[in-house]
Amino acid sequence: MAHAKEIRGQIKSVKNTQKITRAMEMVAASKMRRAQERMRAARPYAEKIRKVLGHVANAHPEYNHPLLQVREVKKAGFIVVTTDRGLCGALNVNVLRALVLKMREFHDQGVAVQVAVMGGKGLGFIKRFGGKLVAEVSGLGDRPHLADMLGPIQVMAEAYAKGEVDVVYVVSSRFINTMLQKATVEQLLPVEKVDMPARQGMWDYIYEPEARPVLDHLLQRYIESVVYQGVVEHLACEQSARMVAMKSASDNAKRLIGDLQLAYNKARQAAITKEIAEISAGAAAV
Repeated sequence: MAHAKEIRGQIKSVKNTQKITRAMEMVAASKMRRAQERMRAARPYAEKIRKVLGHVANAHPEYNHPLLQVREVKKAGFIVVTTDRGLCGALNVNVLRALVLKMREFHDQGVAVQVAVMGGKGLGFIKRFGGKLVAEVSGLGDRPHLADMLGPIQVMAEAYAKGEVDVVYVVSSRFINTMLQKATVEQLLPVEKVDMPARQGMWDYIYEPEARPVLDHLLQRYIESVVYQGVVEHLACEQSARMVAMKSASDNAKRLIGDLQLAYNKARQAAITKEIAEISAGAAAV
């Protein structure tokens, strides 16, 4: 059995760690509420523009935009959204696992893959994994701005327009609730078509002054909104996962302190019993 002094030191160390995890839990809870507000504010716009572009892809506009063209997939691109910091459970692991599974699927089909990364954790993984990295950005912070994300977005959009990639996916996490976050792989380009009832037939919008400038602007906003939505969703997932992870760590520390306290009491009782026995033996010898 360990010495009582050693156990007392362990108890003190665990209590100090518990203070840190409790503080991090409260900070994550505060940030989570703000992140959820930004996520809910961005969702309606992203969902609506996705539907509009889905209708456009299903219609027959007079201008066939390069970003709407469906091609045989020989090269694929990924925009991967991860966190810059850890201590958020298996959030990044699940996202990177979904990425690896999709990359292996393409590898088995003989499809080349290139990756643009947002977040330090994903950047480190791609460098270790050995994937082709074409763009990266990190340090987006708790209040990400679209201007900071434009680099990877433009790189992938230009690669698709030039035919360097035939499909582009966004890999991130979708916020379900505080306890559940789901890794998703969503197709960004080409724009997926929206199923329309047969009675509606084929239809198109009326473009003013013409289809080209309208679609150019609309598609750029679409790509930016989808990626931005993925980032703010992942940020809300990060804070939720960190809060849950820190709460679990605090609870585990509490249980560990209880076990150590019991071991300390046993060690202290054994030491007292030993001292009493030695005193009794000495008194009997005298």
